Amino acid sequence: MNMDKVIKEIISQKKLPHLKMRIKERAEAFTHNLFYTLFDEDTPVKENMEKLAFDFQELADLVCWEPEKACKDIWEEYCNRLPSILKMLHKDAVAIAGNDPAANSVEEVYLSYPGFYAIAVYRLSHELYQFRLPLVPRLMTECAHRITGTDINPGAQIGESFFIDHATGVVIGETAVIKNNVKIYQGVTLGALYVERELRNKKRHPTIEDNVTIYANATILGGDTVIGANSIIGGNAWLTSSVPENSFVTHSPQIKIKNLQKK
Repeated sequence: MNMDKVIKEIISQKKLPHLKMRIKERAEAFTHNLFYTLFDEDTPVKENMEKLAFDFQELADLVCWEPEKACKDIWEEYCNRLPSILKMLHKDAVAIAGNDPAANSVEEVYLSYPGFYAIAVYRLSHELYQFRLPLVPRLMTECAHRITGTDINPGAQIGESFFIDHATGVVIGETAVIKNNVKIYQGVTLGALYVERELRNKKRHPTIEDNVTIYANATILGGDTVIGANSIIGGNAWLTSSVPENSFVTHSPQIKIKNLQKK
């Protein structure tokens, strides 16, 4: 084997000029430090905010490949939004503690609930998504996805007092709209009917109105699909069309039980 030839071929395949793996590493470190700064009692806020500003500038330099984009200017405005994000997250934590009989305290929710962690990272990344900061918001939510098994696109719009129970396997697409006081369980998918590049700027994912509960492994697809307020969607349901408010949707599988005991 001619190693020089192999090296040349590998270099020739690096056709993505901006594929710098340290962007992913820096985004994950930034997410971790931001979480500690906002929630950990022993982490000094002032000192860490200064460090986060430096880390954010480094990230901005890495991802803002177009010099005319003022990515660095985002930080100050983003910081101004952090107190309101924290208030939203506290409502989420209170909603989880108030709805889950297994929760012993709000502190337990903050420290141990993967659903809350996924929601927190979503809310922190969503604001950066609003600023159209390239790549970083998606890398933040992918960090939470890897840790929790919950995949929330930073572009989704999610209202107050959101509760994800157990969290594993939940998928929420980029154009999904979830209003206030919604509860969803593990394995729920809020997705698109089909995937085509031409749909990039279209609403592809469903809208969930206020006070809806969606049980485990339900799948709701389509940008025109609206789940009306106060509805309950049963486990394993498959929906591609809207349901009115106050609906109760169930999936009834056929279950056969056979007695294997020999007579």
